[in-house]
Amino acid sequence: MKKSVLSALALAASMGLAGTAWADVIFAVGAPLTGPNAAFGAQIQKGAEKAIADINAAGGMNGEQITIVLGDDQSDPKQGVSVANKFVADGVSVVIGHFNSGVSIPASEVYAENGILEMSPAATNPVYTERGLWNTFRTCGRDDQQGDVAGAYIAEHFKDAKIAVVHDKTPYGQGLADLTKAAMNAGGVTEVMYEGINAGDKDFSALIAKMKEAGVTLVYYGGLHTEAGLLIRQMADQGLTAPLMSGDGIVSNELAAIAGDAVAGTMNTFAPDPRLRPEAQALVETFRAEGFEPEAYTLYSYAAVQAVAAAAAAAGSNDTMAIAESLKANGPFQTVLGELSFNEKGDITRPDYIMYEWKQGEDGKYSYFAK
Repeated sequence: MKKSVLSALALAASMGLAGTAWADVIFAVGAPLTGPNAAFGAQIQKGAEKAIADINAAGGMNGEQITIVLGDDQSDPKQGVSVANKFVADGVSVVIGHFNSGVSIPASEVYAENGILEMSPAATNPVYTERGLWNTFRTCGRDDQQGDVAGAYIAEHFKDAKIAVVHDKTPYGQGLADLTKAAMNAGGVTEVMYEGINAGDKDFSALIAKMKEAGVTLVYYGGLHTEAGLLIRQMADQGLTAPLMSGDGIVSNELAAIAGDAVAGTMNTFAPDPRLRPEAQALVETFRAEGFEPEAYTLYSYAAVQAVAAAAAAAGSNDTMAIAESLKANGPFQTVLGELSFNEKGDITRPDYIMYEWKQGEDGKYSYFAK
């Protein structure tokens, strides 16, 4: 296993652990722990921390205890590479993360060169696993899969709509928008507008005026919940009644907090809600008892740790390259997401995206429900 005594001792000292029993395997969480996407970072952190605590309580990974370090990438590719280099210095063996594809892709190259395995719960851009790297895995699906689902849905249900395709110019957002556009075009539907915004933008008045002039009746948005929520609210305020459709990047209850009542009717693709799986029920109740709702990527992060530990057990080794080979050869692995197997690229072999719609639940709060 790639690990150095000096880096472990340095990390122990920095965490105030000098003089205590030192854990044998170091996992890291790389995610946006601060900033506009911190809600997703919290999901990845909470899921990984809980899984590691449970594995340690059961005896560890091949008898070795796991410790965890955190890295805040702030959803920024440059910061993500800095975090990746810090993880190398810390002696990390496995990274659970990152959230953004635009961060995961460059960070994974640092990890590949330094013997670190990366298991992302959330990076959906196909490029992440298409470069032939030995170390890239994910427990989520790919944007070409959810783009196909969204595009087919648009072709079936919005064949006569005037559609604006909008994206945030990131590898995730533009990638998903382009793949959805390609799928709906193949289904015989052509957009009337194709526009890019900048992540972090807050005023969409000019874009909305342009969409109104074009008579837009559906907006497909590739990006995250922060900008999507503002766009939804401002569309309603400015009299554009077209619903917004997006992908897994808006799957956070913060979307409703940003958009308000205008969120009703918003649609998005995501996997079948893992909180409803029988094998996840006890864990979901544990999270809720602790005051944390395990939505979106929480259980994907928990499953990421489970899959790595199960592959290590099957390999009889905690060496990261042995684990990588085991992930591809020894599935399916039992996780809170059900059985997961990985192909030679590191993708799961069970693509499963469906369409959701945002509406009020029985508690009066807006959330996403399977259509």
